[in-house]
Amino acid sequence: MVLSSLGVNKQWFYYLVPLAGFYLGSILDRMETERMVMFRDKSDLYGRKLKEGEQPSWP
Repeated sequence: MVLSSLGVNKQWFYYLVPLAGFYLGSILDRMETERMVMFRDKSDLYGRKLKEGEQPSWP
């Protein structure tokens, strides 16, 4: 096998799979956070426009 000649064995995959899963999960979490930022005040979600001078409810 080509990978074994490079020094890669089965033990590497025990470390690689969880790290790859963590990395993929962090990417998906970041994408979900960016998507939910659009609805911080829920005005876009429910179609309500903020009145002039009205502050958003989030800091």
